[in-house]
Amino acid sequence: MDTIEPVEKSEGEFSKWRLRLWPIHRNEAKKFFPLWLMKCAMSFVFTILHATKDTVIVTSVGGGVESIPVLKGGFVLLFSFVFILVYSKLSNHLSRTNLFYATFIPFIIFFALYGFVLYPNRELLTPTESADWLLSHLGQGRAHWVMCYRHWIDSIFFLMAELWGAVVIVLLFWGYANRINTVREASRSYTLLSAGSHIGVIIAGPLIWHFSSALAGEQFGVTIQYLMTMVTGAGLLILGVYWWMNRYTVHEEASQDPAKPVKATTKLSLWDSLKHLAKSPSLRYIALMVIGYSASVNMVEVVWKATLKLQYPNSSDYQAFMGIVSSIVGVVSFIIALFVGGNVIRKFGWYVGALLTPMVLGIVSILFLTVYFFYDFTGIPLQTGTTALMLLVVCGAIHGVACKSMKYCLFDPTKEMAYIPLDEESKVKGKAAVDVVASRFGKSGSSWIQIAFMEIAGVSSVFSIVPLLAPCILIGVIGWFISVRNLNRNFTAPAKQSSN
Repeated sequence: MDTIEPVEKSEGEFSKWRLRLWPIHRNEAKKFFPLWLMKCAMSFVFTILHATKDTVIVTSVGGGVESIPVLKGGFVLLFSFVFILVYSKLSNHLSRTNLFYATFIPFIIFFALYGFVLYPNRELLTPTESADWLLSHLGQGRAHWVMCYRHWIDSIFFLMAELWGAVVIVLLFWGYANRINTVREASRSYTLLSAGSHIGVIIAGPLIWHFSSALAGEQFGVTIQYLMTMVTGAGLLILGVYWWMNRYTVHEEASQDPAKPVKATTKLSLWDSLKHLAKSPSLRYIALMVIGYSASVNMVEVVWKATLKLQYPNSSDYQAFMGIVSSIVGVVSFIIALFVGGNVIRKFGWYVGALLTPMVLGIVSILFLTVYFFYDFTGIPLQTGTTALMLLVVCGAIHGVACKSMKYCLFDPTKEMAYIPLDEESKVKGKAAVDVVASRFGKSGSSWIQIAFMEIAGVSSVFSIVPLLAPCILIGVIGWFISVRNLNRNFTAPAKQSSN
């Protein structure tokens, strides 16, 4: 007995750890692995697009990071509303399978055209004369507005790349996964889907760095073609996996509960979603969490990208550094998601898990701003020397890695968990408003704040408004803390009841 008992205990511990790391049942594997491959490919594309969209805007001739708030606050926000209207109309006439194709395929076609048609001919398609005329009338203080028009091809690419995460990953992928999985299946597989998808990020980072470094002596257009080829290939892989799943594994329309009609939940207007958001305190707090994250991160990122351009003015060097940062994000996120994220929530509860993201974001934001003001980067930051500038670039990279890792591993799971105690109408109408509208308002709102500060101050450099942005970042993080605290009061009691 004495020799058997430790073995049984060991086997019990091994089984417990196995279930923690791999809780997927054998009959669920046929859905899990294709979904994992789709999410991995989507994250791979997202990483390439995220690095490329900033590079082409920030390092464009006559361009700069000051154009990013204009694009996010104006064009991306406007197109997001247009997309919602078109998507709602299409959803009333197409099946969910065809709606997926109709939404996804235009992205892949555009990125292929951008790499092999639009970008190589950007000089011929640039409205130089009319852009110069506008600049002469508007003045250098509004050069960032003119740049969006001058480099309209890159502006459209920036817009499509920005929408990839919200439309393809959040709307299409997670919407599809939620429809073909039960709640029990989701509780076992979603954490692994999140962790596994970071492999796509880990793969994309070195590829971005490799092509940007290996082709540094060539025209940057060659790098763009290689990257867009990988984006197109990954897109075709996603389409193939989606088709295979609907053909041989689980048909999307057949997975619906006949007792719950589909059209009752798909024919929702944007106004209905906003009205429901205004009526529910819990939804308002979730929306404030999303806005707080998006606004706080965006304000720091714009300043960091401006310093990054000073350190790496060449497009290839800029792109290579972004590839390194993306790889680090993927590795850190994978480790946190696999070993930390879920365990923190299970051991310490939702409240602690939800608070960790604003805590980490506040700490790394203070670190970045402290270094910025300590070395006095106002005016012309290059006067402080290359070493100080590189220190600020590294601090900004630490900020980006920390914020994105916490978002993927703790912020997103706790945000989705906050919907569980809500009624079905809130989960449908409210979630649509929060995921599409609130997230976009967070980025766009912070962008308009930056634009307003530059207009009031009469400057065209983001460095001149950093002293004004710092209090806004602090207010955003504090508001985020308050929202989590208030949401916890509404979340804890229903969650305990549902677990009993």
